[in-house]
Amino acid sequence: MSALVLACGNARVADGSPLRTDSDVRAVPARPDRATLDPLISGVERVVVHGTDADLAAVALRLLRKELLSTVEVGYVPVDPHSAVRALWDLPADPDRAAELALRGEVDPVPLLRDDTGGVLVGLGVLSSIRGVVYCDDTVALRGRASRIEVTPDPDRGAGLVVRVVRTGLIGRRVQTFHGRAVQAGCLPVIPRSDGVDHPREAGRWTWYRHTVDLRLVRGVL
Repeated sequence: MSALVLACGNARVADGSPLRTDSDVRAVPARPDRATLDPLISGVERVVVHGTDADLAAVALRLLRKELLSTVEVGYVPVDPHSAVRALWDLPADPDRAAELALRGEVDPVPLLRDDTGGVLVGLGVLSSIRGVVYCDDTVALRGRASRIEVTPDPDRGAGLVVRVVRTGLIGRRVQTFHGRAVQAGCLPVIPRSDGVDHPREAGRWTWYRHTVDLRLVRGVL
């Protein structure tokens, strides 16, 4: 299958990379926007994102807005070895192996998370130094202070997401884990961070929740 390869930001596709084989490689800006992506993604069967988790989120958002999530397959070749998406979905750390998988692997749909400001989350969301109340579905996950709240799609593909409440103090680090479909925070203003990118404004309320359509991520065994 021929794929559209998006080399995002400073990502470069080397001459010997599998991404050069039978693919349409396009250099696009980091976190490509509507004007860049919409003319490229219409009519494609598979798009491969070569970039960061934030780049992948930008592409997923346009697929969502264009109602293409159910038809377009998404491969991912991360440039960051510490990619939360790579670790979450056990993608290969070796770039060539990751490229081969992204181009020729099988689709394995995974949860896609949204927020209440119109964004999406594909890897890791963080609320740092939080003081307030946090619900995971109907369960109180936090009432008071925590060092951070971490939210990811559920790797076991249960209800949709995993919430980790992290507290650090004199007795060390404690983590409580919750599973659900949505997480809602009401707190003193914090700056939410999604896939490595800070929200432009502080927020006293924040929600992440599972979208009704999964991301058709390529991660199956070749």
